[in-house]
Amino acid sequence: QVQLVESGGGLVQAGGSLRLSCAASGITFGSYAMGWYRQAPGKERELVARISSGGSTNYADSVKGRFTISRDNAKNTVVLQMNSLKPEDTAVYYCNAHRILANYWGQGTQVTVSS
Repeated sequence: QVQLVESGGGLVQAGGSLRLSCAASGITFGSYAMGWYRQAPGKERELVARISSGGSTNYADSVKGRFTISRDNAKNTVVLQMNSLKPEDTAVYYCNAHRILANYWGQGTQVTVSS
């Protein structure tokens, strides 16, 4: 059974930092691209950051220079370090694992940034 379990969300003031973690089980973690997506109320889910199985990263323009994604294949975890948070970063953040013919989601973790 595949499980992606996010942790680290919460309430933070603008300018602050949060560190989101996603622990994966039931998959061959190293063969998956891992990503973080977010969905704000009334908006579509959007890609925040992604890291390939080989370690290449890409980011949404809105978070470049503020967020960093990393993975630890030995621990089956992916981390999103979020700095200089803004109120517009408020959303539910979802962990995603993807490879050809396989796509999995976590249950999401709420991030709220107050102004």
